[in-house]
Amino acid sequence: MRSFAVAALREPPYPARRHPAAAVVAEESAGWARECGLVGAPAKLRRLRAAGSADLAARACPDGPADRLRLLADLITWLFVMDDACDEDGLGANPTRLAPVVAALLAVLDRHGDPTAPAPVEAGPLGVALNDVCRRVRARRRPGALLRLISQLREYLLALLWEAANREHRRVPGTEEYVQMRRHTGGARPAFTLTDLSRDGLPDAARRSEPALVAVDALAADLVCWCNDLFSYGKERGTGPDAHNLVATIARETGLGEEAALRAAAERYNAALAAYGAREAALLAGGDEAVDAYLATRRDWIRATYDWSLAATRYA
Repeated sequence: MRSFAVAALREPPYPARRHPAAAVVAEESAGWARECGLVGAPAKLRRLRAAGSADLAARACPDGPADRLRLLADLITWLFVMDDACDEDGLGANPTRLAPVVAALLAVLDRHGDPTAPAPVEAGPLGVALNDVCRRVRARRRPGALLRLISQLREYLLALLWEAANREHRRVPGTEEYVQMRRHTGGARPAFTLTDLSRDGLPDAARRSEPALVAVDALAADLVCWCNDLFSYGKERGTGPDAHNLVATIARETGLGEEAALRAAAERYNAALAAYGAREAALLAGGDEAVDAYLATRRDWIRATYDWSLAATRYA
């Protein structure tokens, strides 16, 4: 399926770059995952290394201080471990099992990275690691970024319950419903927020809420998630059908066969990439340096996801 994605998807027209500290951060982030207890069994450690979270982070954040790259890599590691627990270890197939895990992690987020509070060991390794990420974001003294991250991670966790309910009832969502929820289940937005943290001079909250920036942010998240869907579809199909993929929702809603649904998903991605380019050009024409920095994060993420997907063994 990777060969189909390579042939069918338009390559993002942005330069491919990678942070020079990628290898160092990869080792540090793997050590952090072990220290937090996110991985213990050799199979889980191999799976995490195959995910290449630091490589993805280095492509999405090719500039900036290494400590902020490390923070992004650790968040992506946490997201991968959480996703694997849901998708491959069975946690996400049963809302009754998943709900108390989500509740414990929401309680961790409600602490807002309080540095005076003890580690939330009652929430397990996922809670300890999540609290550490929030604590380090709080230490950057950019409260807007911390609040955005917490809100986006709440949306991510609650969206996982939506997926679990669908699996329990063997429900395939409609395409537009899936697209809306995929922006949350994909974890793109919290990743954008931590990548923004590596830049200075970003738009303030009022500017971020303007319709043009809201729309381009949503479109960038769509592109990251749909690219992932197309590259991962073959693996997901091979391990058991899952309704939570753009190809699957298109096939179910339209009655198209697999090949036609794959083409339709690729066409949707390519059209969205063209639309993103047009929206970005209009915003760049305004000459606002803060907006330019904001767009650079989304542009880097679109390119990074494509390049990382070509190389990662996670979906092989």
